Amino acid sequence: MPQLNPAVMWSCGPLNGTGGAEDQPLCQHLHLVLSVFSLLYLVAGVPVGLGYNALLVLVNLHDQSSMTMPDVYFVNMAVAGLVLSALAPVHLLGPTASGWALWGFGSEAHVTLLVLFNVSSLVTMYSTALLSLDCYIERALPRTYMSSVYNTRHVCGFVWGGALLTSFSSLLFYVCSHVAARIVECSKMRDAQAADAIMVFIGYVVPALAVFYALALISRIRKADTPLDQDAGRPDPSVHRLLVATVCTQFGLWTPHYLTLLGHTLLALRGKPVDRHHLGILLFAKDVARFLAFSSSSVVPLLYRYINRNFPSKLRRLIKKMHCGRQSCSPDQAGVQQVMA
Repeated sequence: MPQLNPAVMWSCGPLNGTGGAEDQPLCQHLHLVLSVFSLLYLVAGVPVGLGYNALLVLVNLHDQSSMTMPDVYFVNMAVAGLVLSALAPVHLLGPTASGWALWGFGSEAHVTLLVLFNVSSLVTMYSTALLSLDCYIERALPRTYMSSVYNTRHVCGFVWGGALLTSFSSLLFYVCSHVAARIVECSKMRDAQAADAIMVFIGYVVPALAVFYALALISRIRKADTPLDQDAGRPDPSVHRLLVATVCTQFGLWTPHYLTLLGHTLLALRGKPVDRHHLGILLFAKDVARFLAFSSSSVVPLLYRYINRNFPSKLRRLIKKMHCGRQSCSPDQAGVQQVMA
């Protein structure tokens, strides 16, 4: 199988001379549309992602006493979204994704950016999966505090550590693919497709199974309401809407990326060379999938902003404190009314 050459991304080079004259205009139009959408995302989506993710982190860290279990997971997804938003211009304009690259860098920088992308991907997917499981626990056992903020913070620490360890094992395959001729220990790890297979299984299959299992359990509980549902400890109904919207968004935008990794791995297992026409299709699909994956860093914080009921009040308190500075502020009338209630 020929290696995927990043230099031909977003170009119709692999399709030349194979698909006929009628395929060339279609290819050029598709790549032009993708280029336009990518530039629009870099101009509008990246600032929105950076701004709203940073705002989500600042608002929740400023008022940690009012943070709930879902807030902790969304803070972790926001941190991963900040990393993705910062990496988006490099991936969408650099040599790893386009034939009209504005700059170039060596293999070491490419591997570093790839590891950061994989870590952010793993944190995003596992935060979504664990959010689903904890929402089920909180729904089924509302007064046990098994899904407390304290436990969730420790779980998220393990998520980041596990993402780093998984990306490090994946990194070994990429490193050995460059130095296999000199190191005997790497002789059996020459293909970067093995790293893609690890990412597909650990980064997508496992969290997808956990999410489907959790949503199935939550749906069963919602169909069989009990007197506990009238209890004051019942989770906020908006949390369920936010959970469903987040799960659909994350898996909808990240599934194409993992499907392209799976397709790359399956083609490598065939052991047969791939014709230039199918190679061009795979390259174009990889560009589209990566664009969708990066766009998740802008969409999810917007969902949190408009579905979470507590976020506007937290944001107003943060703005008021920033406006007052070191001067003493008058008591918040809304806060006084809530305390009296």
